[in-house]
Amino acid sequence: MKKQFIVTIGREFGTGGRAIATELANLLGVQLYDRQVLEPIREEHNLTQEEVDHIKSVKPSWWYENVSQDLYNAEEKIVRELAEQGSCVILGRTGFHIFRDDERAFKVFLMADKTFRCLKVAKRLNIDEKSAEALIDKVDEARENFTKTFSGKTRYDARNYDLVLNVTGLEPKEVARFIAECVERKSK
Repeated sequence: MKKQFIVTIGREFGTGGRAIATELANLLGVQLYDRQVLEPIREEHNLTQEEVDHIKSVKPSWWYENVSQDLYNAEEKIVRELAEQGSCVILGRTGFHIFRDDERAFKVFLMADKTFRCLKVAKRLNIDEKSAEALIDKVDEARENFTKTFSGKTRYDARNYDLVLNVTGLEPKEVARFIAECVERKSK
């Protein structure tokens, strides 16, 4: 019998992280947890997804500090509870930090060169490359601010992960297969 595992995937915007995580969860036959974990939090605080995204993306200030911390604590609690239900893939949510001391965790970070990401985002959102680059910079900055605020670490520090992959030019299925092989070897 395989041991239970938790795969956390952090990523730069435009790497195809959601597609890779979806493929990986399918290959491993487990649940994928992403933004949907925020649904109970949004309902409890009567917030829209856009409001949650905004609160999580700004640098902490006296105005947002308590709300941000409450949202993070609630999200962390939900993610931990979901991981206790069985093996899973967790996309984002500072999973590398939440499960930093958990032997079941296999922590992955996906990166790619900027040109690759710009082309991918421009195509997916039907925007020009300059707009795609601006969006990438904005999303990456928001994710980094969130990560630093609640983990005290930069998400770009390779020491936070078991595996850091440059996915430039790779298809999501290829990347997912490679990660799945690594997870299966570790969970034996």
